[in-house]
Amino acid sequence: MNLERSERLLKVGITTTIPVEVIYAAGWTPVDLNNVFITDENPQALVEEAELAGYPRNLCAWIKGIYSTVLKNSDIQTIVAVTQGDCSNTHALMETLQEAGIKTVPFAFPYDRDYDLLHLQIEKMMSFFNVSWQQVTEQKERLDRVRRKVWELDRLTWEENRVGGWENHLYQICCSDFNSDPEKFDAELDEFLAGARRAEPRREDLRLGYIGVPPIMGEIYEYLEERGARVVYNETQRQFTMPFETADLVEQYRLYTYPYGIFFRLEDIGREIARRQLDGIIHYAQSFCYRQIEDLIVRNRLSLPVLTLEGDMPNRLDARTRMRLDVFLDMLR
Repeated sequence: MNLERSERLLKVGITTTIPVEVIYAAGWTPVDLNNVFITDENPQALVEEAELAGYPRNLCAWIKGIYSTVLKNSDIQTIVAVTQGDCSNTHALMETLQEAGIKTVPFAFPYDRDYDLLHLQIEKMMSFFNVSWQQVTEQKERLDRVRRKVWELDRLTWEENRVGGWENHLYQICCSDFNSDPEKFDAELDEFLAGARRAEPRREDLRLGYIGVPPIMGEIYEYLEERGARVVYNETQRQFTMPFETADLVEQYRLYTYPYGIFFRLEDIGREIARRQLDGIIHYAQSFCYRQIEDLIVRNRLSLPVLTLEGDMPNRLDARTRMRLDVFLDMLR
């Protein structure tokens, strides 16, 4: 499907990390709807607006927040929604947005990581945005230059102990859309890295890994560091940076672990546990998410102590979660 030239000026919402190179090749501006939702001045109100529109209360707050975010931002009239490899509720999200007049483009990560099926999905997306493989490859080279700097930031986190858990989370998660402006994001990275390389090594005595979807409450990193622990491994956020060298775009998104099964993810998690010398794991699960079930497998397969946290609404850490974190840190010590 070809697009009119006037449409190219529009922003494109994305529901999670996708082959963003295709969108940039078309001259569009990708916008990670999760990041816009969670950084809104009142994200909880966005969830409530979706509930007033008819979304059930016992549904993931991220889905409800994305729905209201799209309707609030009138300059987003097209979204690319991941229909396989992310949230199963995305199907209904697409339908309710279509009902509101939003154009939706489906994208599916094949469950078995089949190369040919993934290649076909990327080409279908390229057809919609009317771009060639040459154009997409050029954008991959452009974005990979930025990704390599985020890889260095991650290395400074776990190997040289010069970067905090929140900053590690933030810069890596921004690689889903590069803050809609790769050159500006690249310049911000240069400034941050210059300061990080001059920073004194941090002294927290416990090294933690954070696995699962990014948290809906951000202050978890600050709270841990106040108590002498630091997250030096953010699993999903790191995957958003495509932390592997390959010139093949299809293979890049085949190596990307998040949209595939838990066993493939655990292979990567196990390697990073050993490399980063972790003391414990925090497994975050969003309320009403099917990934909560995978906690059974995580606990069976990982040799480190695991604390499972559940989050629901975008708000501050509640007293119960703070207490559980305190007990976990005491147990590790």
